Amino acid sequence: MNPGSSKKKILIVVLVIGLILGVVFLASYLISGLTRVGTDDAYIAGRIHNIAPKIPGTIKSVNVEDNHSIKKGDVLMEIDPVDYELKVNEARAIVGVREVTFEQAARDKKRAEALYKDEVFSKERYENACTAYSLAKSQLNAARAQLKIAQQNLKYTKIYAPSDGYVTSKAVEEGNQVQPGQSLLAVVALDDIWIVANYKETQLRSVQPGQKVEIKVDTYPGKVFTGRVDSIMAGTGAAFSLFPPENSLGNYVKVVQRIPVKIVFDKTTDNDRALRIGMSCAPTVINTSR
Repeated sequence: MNPGSSKKKILIVVLVIGLILGVVFLASYLISGLTRVGTDDAYIAGRIHNIAPKIPGTIKSVNVEDNHSIKKGDVLMEIDPVDYELKVNEARAIVGVREVTFEQAARDKKRAEALYKDEVFSKERYENACTAYSLAKSQLNAARAQLKIAQQNLKYTKIYAPSDGYVTSKAVEEGNQVQPGQSLLAVVALDDIWIVANYKETQLRSVQPGQKVEIKVDTYPGKVFTGRVDSIMAGTGAAFSLFPPENSLGNYVKVVQRIPVKIVFDKTTDNDRALRIGMSCAPTVINTSR
């Protein structure tokens, strides 16, 4: 057998096999492109509860540290309650005085009403008694309202966790003076996170809520998380930016727009709470309708 002819046949076989593999790869790529819609312009988002006091005061105790896990209802910190306890006692005393005054005004009004009917009291004296009664009643209601405010402010001296999560951005220590609305720390609820994926508008022709999504996170190469499409934003990212584009000026250049898509994780895909807000990821929507 001619050695040259044998080598030629082997070369032809190799080329044919290579061509077949190339066709299979190309077909697989095209099918994948039709059924899978991916992007790497995506990040993990979630709920961040900024903790701030409703009343001014001095921090008496701080019960948490950065990155520690907490449960809903845990006492995060406490403002010194002494001043607020005194205000409650003061408001309670004022209510007591107003109640006595009101009871006396009620008796005076009742007595004046009877005497007015018997024409012993003049109309003016009767009206004065009615006015004193109304004034005493209003003062009692105002005092009771102030007592409720004082009691509520006393409750505000304890600051509770609004949800399960992790403490972050802690910026308060014992002895600090704080003011209403001042940011003290944040609580991140890692059991309620999602992905904001900015897909090109040309990629969303067949993307629908409910479709399965495979998610790769840069922090965990080789691991695939799962989720589903929750919703598609009702506008492009540019339309809701601080300075939306103005195309009527005559300098229009067509640019493919990005539309944010909300993707939620499956409940069992992150049992270890390994994902963190802000992580970069690459979600791929699986379009099974094709």
